[in-house]
Amino acid sequence: MTRANLMALAALALWSTLAALAVRLRHVPPFLLVGLALTIGGLAGAGRITRRGLTPKVVLLGIYGLFAYHFCLFMALRLAPPVEANLLNYLWPLLIVLLSPWFLAGKLSARHVAGALLGFAGAALLIAHGAGGAALSWAGYGFAAAAAVIWATYSLMTKRLGGVPTSAVAVFCLAAGALSLACHALFEPAGGIAAADVPWIVAAGLGPMGAAFYLWDRALKDGDPRAIGTLAYLTPLFSTLLLAACGLGRLTLAAAAAGALIVGGAAVGAIKS
Repeated sequence: MTRANLMALAALALWSTLAALAVRLRHVPPFLLVGLALTIGGLAGAGRITRRGLTPKVVLLGIYGLFAYHFCLFMALRLAPPVEANLLNYLWPLLIVLLSPWFLAGKLSARHVAGALLGFAGAALLIAHGAGGAALSWAGYGFAAAAAVIWATYSLMTKRLGGVPTSAVAVFCLAAGALSLACHALFEPAGGIAAADVPWIVAAGLGPMGAAFYLWDRALKDGDPRAIGTLAYLTPLFSTLLLAACGLGRLTLAAAAAGALIVGGAAVGAIKS
C-alpha cells in the first residue's frame, strides 16, 4: 500500500460521513451550510498558503470543484431519497476511470465500456425505482448526477495541475466558502443556525469538507488516479450503510442492487487486463 493510497483511503473514510452529516443538517439553508463548512475547512489549512501557482484559472477550478459539487450534493440529498441520491452521486469513481483518457494519457478499452454500462444500469435502476414521478425526486437525481460529473472532472484536472501545491486547497475552500455565503445572503431567507447544529457543522468543516480535500489532492498528485479510483468504490457502500444505520435513509432491495451495479461497474472499469 503506497503512501498516496493511504492518504486516499483516509480521505474516503472521511467522505463516508458526509451524506449522513448533510442529511442531519438538511434544515440549514444549503448555501449557508456549504459556506460555513468550507470556510472552516479553509481556515484549518490557511497557515500554509503560498502564492505559488495560484493563477485565476487554478482558483476558478477550485471553486468549481468545491462549491459546485457540494451545492449539487446537498440539494440532491434534500430533494431525492437520501440513499438513492447518495449512490447516484458515487458514480464519480466510475467517471474518473472513464474520463481519464480525455484528461490524462491512455485510451478507453472494452472493460471501461463494460464498466460504464454496468454503472449506468445501476443509476437507471435507482431513478426508475425511487423517483416515482415526483418532480422533486427527479430534480434531486439531476443534482446527484451533476455532482458526480463535477467531482470526477475536478479530480482529473487536479491531477493535471501537479505543480500547484496542496496548500492551494485552503484558498479553494475559502474562496468557495465566501461565494457560498454571498449566495446565502442574496438568495436564501434570513435565518440562523441552532446551537445544536454547531458541532455538526464544525465536524463537516474539519473532516469531509476540510482534511479530506487536502488528503485527496496530495494522493492524486502523488499516485495513479485509476488505482486511487478503485479504492473509492468502497465509499458508497460505507456511506450508504452509515445513512441507514443512523436512521437517515432506508436501504431497499432495489437500492442495494443498484449500488452493486454501480460499484461493480467501477471495479470492472478499473481491472487491469
